[in-house]
Amino acid sequence: MTIRPARPTEAAALTALALRSKAHWGYDAGFMAACRAELTLDPERIGAERTAVAEGGDGRVLGFVTLTGEPPEGELGMLFVEPAVIGRGVGRRLVEHLRAEAAALGFDRVTVVADPNAEPFYRAMGAVRTGTVASGSIAGRELPSLTFHFPAS
Repeated sequence: MTIRPARPTEAAALTALALRSKAHWGYDAGFMAACRAELTLDPERIGAERTAVAEGGDGRVLGFVTLTGEPPEGELGMLFVEPAVIGRGVGRRLVEHLRAEAAALGFDRVTVVADPNAEPFYRAMGAVRTGTVASGSIAGRELPSLTFHFPAS
């Protein structure tokens, strides 16, 4: 598996991957429809959000991650993995890439507003829970907020 910058021409495929990955957690059609806009990438967002993909040896995109913001604080905006390979290290590699890129760019911290199902993963990757925030898609739903901290160089 290699990690590489996403291409603007991959926006539709990455959006479809995000929707498949989110649906993996058993959300119903109404929930998924409410999240669609939030999970849609357009070509302009690919570069602006420092989107990176994990690509298998066969050239298939296995997942992707985005990093937004400017030092000292950034945000892991999206991290989605193809459902067939969840639990096989793709997400871990994407977070390791994001952490290395963020540190190299001079970020002190990167926050993530996570799906509740993903919180244990982010905590295992070293993020610390800092609170909750209201969902941008579902009224009344609270999402965990976590932060990755980088040691001062």
